[in-house]
Amino acid sequence: MYNILTLNKISPIGLEKFDKNKYSYASEIENPDAVLVRSASMHEMEFSPSLKAIARAGAGVNNIPLDKCSEAGIVVFNTPGANANAVKELVICSLLLSSRKIVPAIEWAKGLKGEGENVAKLAEKGKSQFVGPELKGKKLGVIGLGAIGILVANAAIHLGMEVYGYDPYISVDAAWGLSRSVKHAKTLGEVYENSDYITIHVPSTPETKGMINSESIQTMKHGVRIMNFARGDLVVKEDILAALDEKAVKVYITDFLEDEFLDHPGVIGLPHLGASTPESEDNCAVMAADELIDFLENGNITNSVNLPSVSMPRTTDTRLGVIHRNVPTMLTQIAATVSAHGNNIENMTNKSKKDYAYTVLDVVGDVDKEIIAELEKIEGIIRVFIYK
Repeated sequence: MYNILTLNKISPIGLEKFDKNKYSYASEIENPDAVLVRSASMHEMEFSPSLKAIARAGAGVNNIPLDKCSEAGIVVFNTPGANANAVKELVICSLLLSSRKIVPAIEWAKGLKGEGENVAKLAEKGKSQFVGPELKGKKLGVIGLGAIGILVANAAIHLGMEVYGYDPYISVDAAWGLSRSVKHAKTLGEVYENSDYITIHVPSTPETKGMINSESIQTMKHGVRIMNFARGDLVVKEDILAALDEKAVKVYITDFLEDEFLDHPGVIGLPHLGASTPESEDNCAVMAADELIDFLENGNITNSVNLPSVSMPRTTDTRLGVIHRNVPTMLTQIAATVSAHGNNIENMTNKSKKDYAYTVLDVVGDVDKEIIAELEKIEGIIRVFIYK
């Protein structure tokens, strides 16, 4: 029986993926084999030695201590793309909000309360102050062509926009899903120079943090409209506010709120609503549950943020999964140790991700505690799992 600790309310559709004959799950459970989490912070948690995996029902993993998990041989999963459509729809909504002055128009209209029969006449007279451009024919720059960025780019094409996409790390699978009509921008400068609207869909890294700043804004079209539903620190707060004051940026829309944004007329600030749809929560929970099940039962890793993706069909009744340092001679030592006990290796695969690697071996013969103990003695091996 596998024990799953849930740290947040998880969609029942996701929890239904767990076979009740094999799994138990609860918000309080001793010695969990895995954790299902959404936004709860795990940085101060003490991890049980039984903990093998953590699945984040969402894309961001800032609430999980990745280094600590890697050192302990705990696989951390996320669910990229599960909430992509929900975020895409919010971005498309924001394109319209940034153009048509819909938010101030709604607030202004509320002020007509009490005017009685004059409401219609006053509304008609006052509508000119909310004139804004159409999206059709305008240029949109999409920075980051992952699951969300591709959906946004394709949707904007259907809205009649001219789209520039920038992502030097776009995957082959992602490229297949991108509309041919999207122009491939080779540099960020090309996006900045051409775009009437810019939307950002990249993670926060040392390279991307603060990418929207006074210097980059100077290279953009005057009056550009910027949307940030990725990470708050991609945009330098002081610089975007100054650009709004100078009208260099027409509108900034984000769901990463700062106190200074709340009363600025050029900012439309939203709660973090990107994944706040029932469908998104269901999708994330289902994907997270599937990832945990495949790892706990078969040792396969898909969508891990701290270890490589490794998946191999089962060819024997017994499988070993070995998390280890990405150092020379490791595979030789692992294979020699297993073979020395009379176990034949039918199939094996190995992949690395930065400092860590994961090796899966399908073996014939009984694998006892002695083999596990010997493997764990090898310098560089972090953790060994057995699947039968």
